[in-house]
Amino acid sequence: MLFTSPFFLYLFLPLVLLCYYLSPKKIKNLTLALFSLGFYAFGEREMVLLIILSALVDFFCGLIIDKGYKKIGLITSILFNIGILVYFKFSDFFFSNLVEIFNLNSFEKHLFAGIILPLGISFYTFQTMSYTIDVYRGEIKASKNFINFLAYVTLFPQLIAGPIVRYKTIQKELIEKKLGFQNFSEGIERFIIGLAKKVIIANQCAFVVDGIFSLSPNEMSALTGWIGVCMYSIQIYYDFSGYSDMAIGLGKMLGFNFPENFNFPYVSKSIQEFWQRWHITLSTWFKDYLYIPLGGNRVTKYRNILNLIIVFFVTGLWHGAQWTFVIWGLYHGALILIEKLGLRKLLNKFPKTFSHIYFFLALNLSWVLFRSDTIADAKLYYLSMFNFSKAVNTEFLNFYLTKEVYSIILLAILFSLPNFSNYLKTFLNNRSRFLKPVTFIALFIIITFYISIENYNPFIYFRF
Repeated sequence: MLFTSPFFLYLFLPLVLLCYYLSPKKIKNLTLALFSLGFYAFGEREMVLLIILSALVDFFCGLIIDKGYKKIGLITSILFNIGILVYFKFSDFFFSNLVEIFNLNSFEKHLFAGIILPLGISFYTFQTMSYTIDVYRGEIKASKNFINFLAYVTLFPQLIAGPIVRYKTIQKELIEKKLGFQNFSEGIERFIIGLAKKVIIANQCAFVVDGIFSLSPNEMSALTGWIGVCMYSIQIYYDFSGYSDMAIGLGKMLGFNFPENFNFPYVSKSIQEFWQRWHITLSTWFKDYLYIPLGGNRVTKYRNILNLIIVFFVTGLWHGAQWTFVIWGLYHGALILIEKLGLRKLLNKFPKTFSHIYFFLALNLSWVLFRSDTIADAKLYYLSMFNFSKAVNTEFLNFYLTKEVYSIILLAILFSLPNFSNYLKTFLNNRSRFLKPVTFIALFIIITFYISIENYNPFIYFRF
């Protein structure tokens, strides 16, 4: 079920909020869990049983750890979660590659090809693993109430595409929620902002991106290639941060404070800084549960390099069972290593503009891999980007780059800058008390218009 669908906006969400607020305090989590399971089952049907099983396994693993059988509980949880992740997401990828590498012609190459990838599995497995690891470390107590734990695992606002919420972040709110007009109104504002990011900016960019990336190398000039990847850069940021804003906003309406997932990543001056601002809950998850346990930077230089390679290899693989994602992750890891080994010090000797240009070029080159289905597709796209002898197809560009698209690009650039966003917030807060609600009502009406004329366009991170 899409947050941008009329069914969700005008039926499911009002019904959830009505039932949730009318429910007595003791059964609010049960109400939330049932609606969340219904939300997931709406698109995934029988796969809802998998998420219930995942919640049951990790709930009991937490109790086992709490009883003193710490290693048994932890190992069971990790093996189960990694096991279902590998089976549903990576089994076909791993097996197909083994067949190719070892020329195992006697085996059926597509033995695992029919496996359906459950939506959100990369997110909820990481959430439940973080719970059992935190219980094992003694950072939190194991939950004794399965309904509360099920509500945490299945929370529909962030279930499918994050942010990755740790149990310790909302454990108090599962028991004592902060429900009130202030939180609710802030939640509505944040939700509308996220909705606008997705519907008004990301979806319009997607139309241009899909058109350019579908071109053959013979049809694409260098300028067209660069426009395509720059538009994708805008699309993926506003698509994913839009979903996170909507999730955070819905959480506030329900009495939860989810962690921020983005912090203006495109003002970064390095790839290392980018990962401190982009998909923050994922990067901190890998830092706390993989990088630091491997030794982090408290080891020898060569071991630290290996740790970074492992983390970014897994980061790439987490995003998808394709070599394009693996290479994308390793590319980012390699750039961070180069920056640590002296590139950042060198860039700091020059005006900040040089650092921004380096970051802009390095990031956009990586998005080609992220957007391409295969390495061969990415290679052809790269060749087109640097084929400056190819004539520009102005008719093609004029078809896609309309006045509306130019306006959206300008909006996207402005709202990616913290100074502009902060100024706008201050302006709305300091004017008449009616200006802010009127602005958001008008924005929602515009969003409704876009939704009424748009085709189906799911969130990019649904595929992960």
